[in-house]
Amino acid sequence: MLHKVVQVRLYPSKEQQILLAQTFGSARWWWNYALNKSIEVYKETGKGLGRSALNAFLPALKKAEDTKWLADCYSQVLQATTLNLTTAYKNFFDKRAGFPKFKSKHAKQSIQYPQNVKIVDSNIKLPGNIGVVKAKIHRLIEGKIKTVTVSKTPSGKYFASILSEVEGDVQATDEGKIYGIDLGLKHFAVVTDGEKVSKYDNPRHIAKHEKNLHRKQKKLARKQLGSNSRNKYRKVVAKVYEQVSNSRQDFLHKLSYKLVSDSQAVIVENLHVKGMVTLEDSLTLRYRNHNLAKAISDCGWGTFTNFLAYKLERKGAKLVEIDRWFPSSKLCSNCFYQISELPLDVREWTCPHCGTHHDRDGNAAINIRAQGIRMIKAEGSSVSAVGGEVSPILGRKSKFRHSPMITEAPTSTVLGKLG
Repeated sequence: MLHKVVQVRLYPSKEQQILLAQTFGSARWWWNYALNKSIEVYKETGKGLGRSALNAFLPALKKAEDTKWLADCYSQVLQATTLNLTTAYKNFFDKRAGFPKFKSKHAKQSIQYPQNVKIVDSNIKLPGNIGVVKAKIHRLIEGKIKTVTVSKTPSGKYFASILSEVEGDVQATDEGKIYGIDLGLKHFAVVTDGEKVSKYDNPRHIAKHEKNLHRKQKKLARKQLGSNSRNKYRKVVAKVYEQVSNSRQDFLHKLSYKLVSDSQAVIVENLHVKGMVTLEDSLTLRYRNHNLAKAISDCGWGTFTNFLAYKLERKGAKLVEIDRWFPSSKLCSNCFYQISELPLDVREWTCPHCGTHHDRDGNAAINIRAQGIRMIKAEGSSVSAVGGEVSPILGRKSKFRHSPMITEAPTSTVLGKLG
């Protein structure tokens, strides 16, 4: 079975916007209540609350005088919220994500319908008292609809993400190019297919909007707290952030599609982006990393890897992640000699063993690709790769990426990976 997600724009009426706001509020309140209850119970007993234990609070809350408005919310929305919270807890304890956060009414709002959503005359019919919502469905919704997530952005736009299940299996492919990718800041991606090295510049999305954003944020800060003017102007600022996000997503989608379209495998490093942004191991690194944090976050390396993962999975191709400790920059791609040190500001170097002159990023991409090919062959898969021989296996344990879930672990020595 294959799963596909299509995001469509919604245009609810005024009455539907009020009903959706009430549903968003109920789901948000229940998330915060259940999260707070879970924290309290964990502090008292050392054990968390499971899905059924949390749902057991709902009947009493719906009857209580202060919270009887919960009964007006479609019950499956609240139960889906419980499921998402318990999943977030599990991801935290399995070190796949951070600790669940309390939700704010000023941030993006979302609710999930696990069933009973229908497509009616190119519009979407939501269960409960909301009914048929006008939608702009730009592509065919294939298969059986599993879940629909309705969201509202801070700028006031409504969307529905439709997850559908399609019968059939994707056949693995062993035809096409094998790309090795070195991600960085100056060049967003340095890519090699074994024959040539291509460099894709970092668009620096935030930098392009920084002056406009700073000006609008200053104007927002001068408006009185709680005033209608401030609430209206908050949407103006949110629209600028939305433009940044949309331009970043557009770039990442186009580049990932370009690489996936003619490949049988793509190899990347499993970078620990969160550690790069929040690292404060010393006073020296603290200042340096603070200056880099915005640029690192703006790149969207994790999102790019996720885009590669699901696009390759649909095609039957592979995404291979090599370990972040693999010495891709320090290893000579010609004779496999490894130098001991390579400062971040050194962009070119010459191998002391064979005399080959290397571009730092291009050499790293070649080594990443070679390590990925070794891993594919070690798994027993056939490859039709070009680009010469590969060195013996070096570095630490690596892994295949079979799904778009990110698994990150803490790390401290990360600045060397930024180039």
